[in-house]
Amino acid sequence: MSDARNVRLTDIAQAAGQDKATTLRLLEVLARHGFVNRDPDSKRYSLGPEIFTLGAAAMARSDPRARVRPSLIQLVRTFEDTAILSVPRGAESVCVDVQVGSFAIRANYLEVGSRRPLGVGAGSLALLAWLPDDEVEALMPFIADRLSNYPLLSPSLIRRQIDESRKRGHALLLDVVVPRMGGIAVPILAEDGRPCAAISIAALSERISTREAALAEALHREAAACRAYWRQGGL
Repeated sequence: MSDARNVRLTDIAQAAGQDKATTLRLLEVLARHGFVNRDPDSKRYSLGPEIFTLGAAAMARSDPRARVRPSLIQLVRTFEDTAILSVPRGAESVCVDVQVGSFAIRANYLEVGSRRPLGVGAGSLALLAWLPDDEVEALMPFIADRLSNYPLLSPSLIRRQIDESRKRGHALLLDVVVPRMGGIAVPILAEDGRPCAAISIAALSERISTREAALAEALHREAAACRAYWRQGGL
């Protein structure tokens, strides 16, 4: 139940790998404490108010958005295209902030809370490409199982994109996830050198390919500023 949609008991049990009786008992406990709601008519479950309180408390302790948002705003002001902040969660990347561009044709296929397998999209690729090789290989089976919605992507293509990203110093994906659209991204590295977030620009593929050098330079500059600010904040 990682989203706010109403779902059936059967779906939750299947996703959790539990039988329905066990799942029902757990849901009853969660419902008593306000973490899930059950619609009496449809018998479907949704996230309860306490889950949002818990999430807000966690974000308040280590929220990257306040530190990165000025950079996203600056990127939008400079290039007029949408700027995105993504963070890694297991074998997925999660979009946690979006600043929409002013250009007439906008990238509007990602919103806050959107999840994608690592490697799907420029920001997601940046999060994967700067991981150690052994971790990349450990994650690939999980990523491969989630690529059915992205017919132009495959584990072998993602591996090639990882190599190319490392060589050029930024991730670039054009016309692969969404036709005629693409993205360019760089990671924000933590003290240990691991990617803790990625900032990206999403736009028409032509707008990225014709300005790749300028976009990459600006993304690296903003990522460096975010990294310095991040470390000052102790994150």
